[in-house]
Amino acid sequence: MISYLQDARRARRCEEDSTETLSGDMLGSVVVGVGIAGSVRIRDLLAPLSSSAAEKLTVKGFVSRRTLPEQHGVKQISIEEALSRNDIQVAFVCTENSSHEEHIRQFLNAGKHVCVEYPMALSYSSAADLWDLAQQKGLVLHEEHIELFTPDYKQLKKDIAGKQLEEGSLHFTGGSLKPDFGFPSFSGIARLTWLVDLFGELTVREATLEEDEERKYMKLTAHFLTKDQKPLTWVEERSVGMGRAKHIHLRFDSCTLTELPAGQREPVGLFMQDLVLFGRKLLGEVPTEELQAERSRILHCLQLAENIQQFCRSTAA
Repeated sequence: MISYLQDARRARRCEEDSTETLSGDMLGSVVVGVGIAGSVRIRDLLAPLSSSAAEKLTVKGFVSRRTLPEQHGVKQISIEEALSRNDIQVAFVCTENSSHEEHIRQFLNAGKHVCVEYPMALSYSSAADLWDLAQQKGLVLHEEHIELFTPDYKQLKKDIAGKQLEEGSLHFTGGSLKPDFGFPSFSGIARLTWLVDLFGELTVREATLEEDEERKYMKLTAHFLTKDQKPLTWVEERSVGMGRAKHIHLRFDSCTLTELPAGQREPVGLFMQDLVLFGRKLLGEVPTEELQAERSRILHCLQLAENIQQFCRSTAA
């Protein structure tokens, strides 16, 4: 497994030749895919947060496999037009997970910056290649992780700061997903991101996947060790009609947490917060060290997801 340190060194070399600051003109954008996330992207681009980096972005059109009417006054265009137009410098990829890699590669090769919903690819090597391609071309590649902006997560991170983990678990439940969302460790990578962001680099010890196709039920269980050799367990459980919830059990040296804190609701929505962060990257306002740390975290999570998938396939064979 490539460590945070190794990947940070690799990223640092690439960052030296990375994106130029975009400061003057407005940046034309296209939204690819108009499901829930794509519709929110269009809405936020039309009404960006005042006095924020998001105001530098303007939406020029949307792309969809379906023939659709205007969305909030924004017209549909073809993928070919989106790739070739000089007034479109940015693409928001909001399609099903299985097509993320193809769309990212298309837009990067066309010289466009890309913001993509997680995960950017369904394998670690593909994601690393895409990031290298973006840096070779001097473009911003941003993977959305709105789960890090939720009030409960922000409060949890504050509450456990400075505490020594002894053992813990995160159990997520939710409705069933379509096959094009990818293997559960990739479709559920938001939970992996929580664990890595909270507790650092992890190692997969074992993983299993239970499935019942008739009931559209699945349960992924992955066991990790932290760098301090403390055990962590992640359970991702989905079925038709299953309620969406997160359950934690985190035992520290000084206390045990069994419920997520409520956190304070913020006036700015999650996708808007992510849009502002992406805009700041385009404007060169995010420190290099922060970019390197984010890249390392994202690639580490994708490597973990791939390792989990391999464990599950080996135990099922």
